[in-house]
Amino acid sequence: MKHMRKDFPILNQKVGDKPLIYFDTAATSQRPQQVIDALTSFYTDSNANIHRGIHMLSERATELYEQAREKIANFIGAADACEVVFTRGTTEGINIVAETWGMENLKAGDEILVSEMEHHANLLPWQRLAKRTGATLKFIPVTPEGKLALDKLDELITAKTKLVAVTHASNVLGTHVDVKTIAKKAHAVGARILVDAAQSIPHEKIDVKDLDCDFLAFSGHKMLGPTGIGALYIKKELHEALPPYQVGGGIVYEVNFDDARWQEVPQRLEAGTPAIAQAVGLGAAVDYMNAHVNFDELKKHEAALTNRAIQGLASLPKVRMFGPLEDLKKSGHLVNFVV
Repeated sequence: MKHMRKDFPILNQKVGDKPLIYFDTAATSQRPQQVIDALTSFYTDSNANIHRGIHMLSERATELYEQAREKIANFIGAADACEVVFTRGTTEGINIVAETWGMENLKAGDEILVSEMEHHANLLPWQRLAKRTGATLKFIPVTPEGKLALDKLDELITAKTKLVAVTHASNVLGTHVDVKTIAKKAHAVGARILVDAAQSIPHEKIDVKDLDCDFLAFSGHKMLGPTGIGALYIKKELHEALPPYQVGGGIVYEVNFDDARWQEVPQRLEAGTPAIAQAVGLGAAVDYMNAHVNFDELKKHEAALTNRAIQGLASLPKVRMFGPLEDLKKSGHLVNFVV
């Protein structure tokens, strides 16, 4: 991994007389030069609006934007690039699902199931949706060891359950969640499942078909990409019933003074001029990860670092760690502690 450090120009600076060590990757990652160059190249060589012009720059920008969508689709194992919607990040992706699929499909008496370890971005949209629709919000408990109590799923997932929204990896405890088991139980009662993959996608290979999730959201800035860009995977079979999240330019197939007909997904959910350069930058981040990251080797490297951190923290007085430490020693990438 040491050879990759040279690709990150921000790490060339020093703190005092020592090289900068950056530990805040759970909040945001740094960007390799290749991603920075992709942004610069777009603005210097290809900057134009997309899907709306036939001139050279517009066609070039559109091609780069859609190439980025293809790269992301391949990276997460989507069956088709149309299953990838560009967003501002995980938060917007989850809100899109709540405001479109959720408002169309939930009613009083229905149930939404989330876990007690969710990020606010995967809690607040469902709180609001439950209040607006009359649905009930239920929670998967967290055990004292910092794991989800999956043994409670059979009593929590019922015929009333319409959606399960769960993190793939906790941004607080580092806990890895068995999404496949949850998806299987959700689908058994006809419910849909949304996965918050913001914290997992930089650390492990994601395959949406293997997870069998219906929705999956993540942010570019946690996986070496720019800020202000992310993606939402939506299983193709759900596209037809989704209304627009916002209305405006770029999503209209036909319009008159009384009504409008919408484009297909993903364009239907990407109103206005999108973050084109950022999408291209996210595509470059995917290229970088494909070229330089072996997830099996990364897992070993992160486990070694996590073990070292846990052992070091355990030797310090007045330090208390949280989370499933034995699991984290094997495949963790985050350690939570207080002094």
